[in-house]
Amino acid sequence: MKFRCLFLTVAAVIFFVDTAAFCAPEPAGAPSINQWTLNVVFTQPQQITVRIPDQGKAQRFWYVIITVTNNSKIDVPFYPSCELLTDTMQIIPAYRDTRNIVFDKIKARHKKKFPFLESLEYANNKILQGQDNTKDFAIIWPDFDAKAKDISLFIAGLSNEITAVDHPTKKDPNGTPEKIYLKKTLELQYSISGDESLRENGTLVFKGKRWIMR
Repeated sequence: MKFRCLFLTVAAVIFFVDTAAFCAPEPAGAPSINQWTLNVVFTQPQQITVRIPDQGKAQRFWYVIITVTNNSKIDVPFYPSCELLTDTMQIIPAYRDTRNIVFDKIKARHKKKFPFLESLEYANNKILQGQDNTKDFAIIWPDFDAKAKDISLFIAGLSNEITAVDHPTKKDPNGTPEKIYLKKTLELQYSISGDESLRENGTLVFKGKRWIMR
């Protein structure tokens, strides 16, 4: 058990070192003629407690609703991926709600404001151009480390901008640095208020957003 914990800690440290190195490039200030980025509006993250069949007591989840509009002049492919990252080095991919139990609870909670809310994991793989084709999606995460004080939400797939950078350590047989391909990603940053023992009363305080290459 001690070895496993040590391995996970080292792996997390390596991830953060790599992430810091790989995130250095910034998105292009003036995108090229073939590049597009969806317009995104997002809600304040909220928590919800849901009892999952066959999993004992109710579980806590966090979610954010994003509204995306394609203001480009073409229909664009849409293959989003999302992660939650805590300052305690916990990495949580978006929850895969295969039975829609959690999503259905969220949709019912917001049916007046978002009557056509969709689950992000079942989104169509294309966003059509124009305001009439604006989409609302719920992104859900399981509860995270109660000791965390800051988190970041990373949402990729909102742009086709990609850049290649040299890996800081890995090289091919010829000694040439391997390439890492980074995607333009939206980062939403939050701090956490409230005592860790009273998570049900905790809220996330918005600190800022930025586009990064990740």
